[in-house]
Amino acid sequence: MIFGHVNAEYEATIRLSVYGMDGQIHELSSIIDTGFDGWLSLPASLINTLGLQWNGRGRATLGDGSECLFNVYEATVIWGEETITIQIDEAESEPLVGMLLMSGYRLIVEVRENGLVQLEKL
Repeated sequence: MIFGHVNAEYEATIRLSVYGMDGQIHELSSIIDTGFDGWLSLPASLINTLGLQWNGRGRATLGDGSECLFNVYEATVIWGEETITIQIDEAESEPLVGMLLMSGYRLIVEVRENGLVQLEKL
């Protein structure tokens, strides 16, 4: 199981462990975004710190109907009891956990400040 909490801005957050290319594990706080259909997004500064390998370009349609292009990288993360390799979308925002990363899990959120966030494997 993966646990987190609801922050003061009422965002469901979890801690995530991401491997840098140097093999070091970097802990980061990430926001669960059920409107994001990818795996994980990270800002360019963090991608550079981790030294992630560039994997290509992606295209997304935003909520307002506009399209954007972004860089896609590859990283290894610790997800629950597993270590998995996933795609990372570059986005200038807080780290966002998308629906693909949560696939196969039940998301439970106590929607209140400091409420429990729980991801349970199905």
